[in-house]
Amino acid sequence: MTALPTPEPPPAQHILADLADALIYADRGGTIRLWNTAAAALFGFSAEEALGQSLDLIIPEHLRAAHWRGYERAMERGATSRGAEVRTTRGVHKDGRRLYVDMSFCVVTDGAGRVLGSAAMARDATARHLAARRDIC
Repeated sequence: MTALPTPEPPPAQHILADLADALIYADRGGTIRLWNTAAAALFGFSAEEALGQSLDLIIPEHLRAAHWRGYERAMERGATSRGAEVRTTRGVHKDGRRLYVDMSFCVVTDGAGRVLGSAAMARDATARHLAARRDIC
C-alpha cells in the first residue's frame, strides 16, 4: 500500500499575510513588527510605511495616553485585561479619517513565557457603528 505524501503546510508568513482581517504584531516597546495586507487596506499604510513605526501611527492622538497605560500593564502582567474579547475601538487611517475598529488582542510570549509583545486582529466596523448611531437618533 502506498500512502499519499503529506503536503508541507505553507509557511506561516504566507497564511498571516493573506488573512482577511488585519493582523498587527508590535514588540514590547510598541514598535510595529508585523503588518499584513489587510492591515494596509484598513489603515492605508503600506507595510513599508508601518513596519518599524510606533503603534501611535494608527491610534488617535486623544486616545494614546490611555492606550499606552493599558499596553504597558499588559506587557507587565503578560495578559490583556479582557482576554481575547473583541472590542470596538477607534483607529485612524493614513488620510486622517477616524475609524471604528473591532479588535481582539493577545500578549505574545516565547517558549519560556517571556513577554515579546502584542498581536491584534482587526476589522473595520465604521459602517456598522455609524448605521447603529443613525438608528438610535
